[in-house]
Amino acid sequence: MRRIFIGLALALCLQATMMNAAKADTEYVSLIQLFEDFREQFRISDRATYLATVSERSVAMEFKGLIDFERRLAAFKDDDWPVSRQVDLRLIRAEMNGLRFAHTVTRPWSMDPGYYADFVREIGYGHRFPLSSRALAEFSRYLKATGPIFANARDNLSDVGKIPKDLATLAIRDLSESREQLEYLATRLTQYHPEILSDVQQAVRHTEEFSAWLENHRPDMNGVAGVGRENYNWLLEHVYLIPHSIDELRLMVELEDNRVVTFQRLEQVRNAHLPQLQPVSSQEEYRESVHASIEHLMNFIKDRKLFSMPDYLVPGNYPGSWHGFDRNWPEKHDYFFNFSHRESLMEEAHEMVGHHFDELRADRHPHPVRNGWRPHKISTARAEGFAFAIEELFMHAGYLEHRSPRTREVAYEQAAFRTVRAMADLRMHNLEWDLEQAMDYAVANAPHGQLLDGSDHLWFEMGTTLRGIGHHMLMVIGKVQFMKLFRDYAHAKGDDFQIMEFLDRFFASGVIPFSLIRMEMLGSLVPDQQFTTSERDY
Repeated sequence: MRRIFIGLALALCLQATMMNAAKADTEYVSLIQLFEDFREQFRISDRATYLATVSERSVAMEFKGLIDFERRLAAFKDDDWPVSRQVDLRLIRAEMNGLRFAHTVTRPWSMDPGYYADFVREIGYGHRFPLSSRALAEFSRYLKATGPIFANARDNLSDVGKIPKDLATLAIRDLSESREQLEYLATRLTQYHPEILSDVQQAVRHTEEFSAWLENHRPDMNGVAGVGRENYNWLLEHVYLIPHSIDELRLMVELEDNRVVTFQRLEQVRNAHLPQLQPVSSQEEYRESVHASIEHLMNFIKDRKLFSMPDYLVPGNYPGSWHGFDRNWPEKHDYFFNFSHRESLMEEAHEMVGHHFDELRADRHPHPVRNGWRPHKISTARAEGFAFAIEELFMHAGYLEHRSPRTREVAYEQAAFRTVRAMADLRMHNLEWDLEQAMDYAVANAPHGQLLDGSDHLWFEMGTTLRGIGHHMLMVIGKVQFMKLFRDYAHAKGDDFQIMEFLDRFFASGVIPFSLIRMEMLGSLVPDQQFTTSERDY
């Protein structure tokens, strides 16, 4: 009789377990459907139409829809879910939080002229003539959209007193650059597609008119571009999922800056007897340098067995037009010439192994929530942090062997420029500096900073971090987070640690915040550890 009761109890436990598992599966399927519905409702299928019609009324309707999705998401309880599904829930919540931040804090449609200026800048680049009939029709449609877009921009930005002057300044510079690019395109269209020449001319006129409108109203613009400490901290915790405050991040950036500048100077001492690296002097030399660096990187990864290399992880079309191979060798180079044209290996490690390979993996990720890229800079610390980290970490693994020791100086110089940008980010958004003060700081503290002074490159970098909140901070802190994950995983594995196993597991998590990657990678090694997105696990 006792055996019968034991058997019955076991059967009931098994049935309960199966029912709970079935319930969890049903809830997870519902979560995925909620995520797909959310993405579909807030997807901008046609940016030209959206920018020409966005208004306070349409934004209010969007926000009402967001609140409904937040309410539905809050109903999910994931306490008994597997870690991977808990990660998915946090990812979805972070994406909704990112949209909430845009609606309640930055409100770019009514605060940032660049929100509209970006459109004309984007349509002016990337054309290869002659255009196909489809590409020509699309280009013509975008050109004709500039009038309605800038007319709508003036309506939405009509409360000029609230607009930050720094954001208007950035937009005016971008509009000037866009006008020059459109005028250049007009000369090409005269030869290839004269039938849309008038469309380009109209787009130039609309661009000039919007720029003049901003110039006229700029003296009355008194808004603050930085988001402030409280908003920044909220963004860190609820969107970027970084368990630190802005003050803690500032200390971390300062310490990292101390380290890389000290190492840079020590490398200079060690290499004092060696000749300086000479930059390449032609487009052909640069192209050869890039292709040699790519081949070297591929061989280095395979020889050292750093991570698995499935068939799709190949350079492919990576060494393309962004390198400038299809343009004439310029008389004046941007600031990064000081790095990539003396030694291209670090830049190719960052861009190819870091970003290009990440994109290839993300596009093929089997997870319904984790494939592709995340909006609202949710993935930036992971993507930029890892790409930045390997510039230096591959050096310690040996990829600069048999090259001049002075190449190590380049690695640390690039790192020092990143910490300078991160500090500018933190202090602008902490409302300590305006745009001009941040630019002065960069010139005074970046390696070869005098070459940044007044440069388009400096305007671009400071604009990137003022408008894309936290972008450069996320790069530096992401590197710190990656090294912390590396350290903790290696410590947990002890003598069984293998770099390939670590990196393969790291990539398998997807391009997601480090706090979530830690949940998956360290949860099984430290089973009694409880993870939350706000804990101090760094």
